[in-house]
Amino acid sequence: MRKEIKMGNSFQIGKLFGISIRIDATWFVIFALIAWTLGSHYFPQFYPNWNQMIYWIMAVLTAIIFFASVVAHELAHSLVSKARGVPVRSITLFIFGGVAEITDEPKKPASEFWMAIAGPLTSIAIAIIFGGFYFLAGRSKTPFSAMSLWLSGINMTIAVFNLIPGFPLDGGRVLRSIIWRITGNIRSATRVASIVGRIVAYLFILWGIYRIFFNNDIFGGIWIAFIGWFLENAASSSYRQLALKEALQGVRVRDVMMSDCPRLAYNLTIRELVDTYILHSNHQCFPVINNETVIGIITIQSIKEVPRESWESVMINEIMIPLTEMISVSPDEEVFSVLQKMAISRVSQIPVIQEGQLVGMISRDSLINIINLKT
Repeated sequence: MRKEIKMGNSFQIGKLFGISIRIDATWFVIFALIAWTLGSHYFPQFYPNWNQMIYWIMAVLTAIIFFASVVAHELAHSLVSKARGVPVRSITLFIFGGVAEITDEPKKPASEFWMAIAGPLTSIAIAIIFGGFYFLAGRSKTPFSAMSLWLSGINMTIAVFNLIPGFPLDGGRVLRSIIWRITGNIRSATRVASIVGRIVAYLFILWGIYRIFFNNDIFGGIWIAFIGWFLENAASSSYRQLALKEALQGVRVRDVMMSDCPRLAYNLTIRELVDTYILHSNHQCFPVINNETVIGIITIQSIKEVPRESWESVMINEIMIPLTEMISVSPDEEVFSVLQKMAISRVSQIPVIQEGQLVGMISRDSLINIINLKT
């Protein structure tokens, strides 16, 4: 699956082929759930003669290998994307499996097709490999054979699920690439694939409700309905994102940036800043300088975090965000790209740098204004 939204609380565990591999906090929930299900239900039910400790060792090992195969699925998407010139920021494991954060849309339908199909093909290959291990072991009831059988089945399930032709699943992206190739219109293709994706999502929700009330499967039903809810949100946001990108096409940073930002001496107090530059002006950007060199940015939020009784004594260089710690953009960059950077970095302002000099600031508010005008 491709990533449409930012994961909340994730950390990096390593890199593969220059791509950051991350784990979201929600992943620990699904990892524990899978290991617990394998150790307490699946293995004991089908292999009752094992030692109790073997159940749990194999459960944890199988869960680890399963998520390694999920990374392989997402890595396939990512490597094909990079080969097709589409940047990849990271792969993140989370509660619904894994997502590759591919930071741009493919430029051609063929690229979209191969990027999308690479993941399911990888899962099918992994399923065949583990299925081969199972048959080579003589379909015995040994721990290795049991693990191979489960991993073969679950990887084939992942492949089939992802090939459902509903956006943003891989099958939905394959569908979009085919419609895009036929019509030559990516927006129309995305709209059709998103509608199919939402239909699939609602079917999952209905299936979940059915299992709750008619199969007495409360946990399974809630989980299936939750997957449907997630897919519906992702399908809707995918189309909105593309529509927004088209609306903002051709709008550059220089068209919306604030260039009349007052330069603030680093040794001003917060009180002087508020009284002189905030209360009595309409300025919304506040770069801090030292010897005519911009060294940081003051935000309204950083001011709010300081108690009012301390404003007389705290200097603005103590609360500024150093320029070296901020991402920057150029005046010629498209604003849609800036919007993505703000979402990823969770900032509301970004400095605009040209030839090493600060020439302005661009804020989330200014982008919202232009979005309201364009949409």
